[in-house]
Amino acid sequence: MSLRLNSNKMNEKIWAVIPAMDEGEKIGPVIRQTKKYVNNVLVVDDGSTDNTSEAAKKSGALVLRHMINLGKGAAVKTGCDFILKKGAEKIILLDSDGQHDPKEIPNFLDALENADIVFGYRKFDENMPLVFKIGNNFINFVAKVLYGIRLKDTQSGYRAFTNYAYRKIRWTANDYSMESEMIANMAKKKLRYKQIPIKTIYSEKYKGTTVMDGVKIVLNMLMWRMKG
Repeated sequence: MSLRLNSNKMNEKIWAVIPAMDEGEKIGPVIRQTKKYVNNVLVVDDGSTDNTSEAAKKSGALVLRHMINLGKGAAVKTGCDFILKKGAEKIILLDSDGQHDPKEIPNFLDALENADIVFGYRKFDENMPLVFKIGNNFINFVAKVLYGIRLKDTQSGYRAFTNYAYRKIRWTANDYSMESEMIANMAKKKLRYKQIPIKTIYSEKYKGTTVMDGVKIVLNMLMWRMKG
């Protein structure tokens, strides 16, 4: 009985943050699956024009809403800032469209016991669109050259980190560059990191970062490195 109580107390310090825009049809199952492993689920609705907020609330998530679309980086930052005030000690980031399997959350939490940040990495196989393979591999190479960070998948959004790490890596980017800025800040602060394999389902071939997003990310990485 005491072990269960301690486990529940610890679980109250773990939060999942899910940025979402126009995912009313898919977000419900993601939240319900996530709540099997994390009591506290926060959805940041980034200016949706559909029923994303209502579907998220109905599925048991706490919801914050941007009245207009500000970008993924802004949405995740809004969520993380909010839950730190609520006493969060461990934070899981995952997507709202079902690309990330919540069943893998325990693997992230286990890895986080001996790391500040845990990155999920996808298999670069035939299921990954070719443009993603080329772009991700190039950004991985840039991260290694500029920051000495050897990550297998710098653009995966499935991540976990401690509240201590978030204060060190808090980013300024409002768009998809936030994932790379997080890595740049992690390298500068010499935080401990781990990588674990994840399964990813590509339900929408062209959703996510575009070629132009990739170019912007690389340019930003160069800029962050020059700033020191």
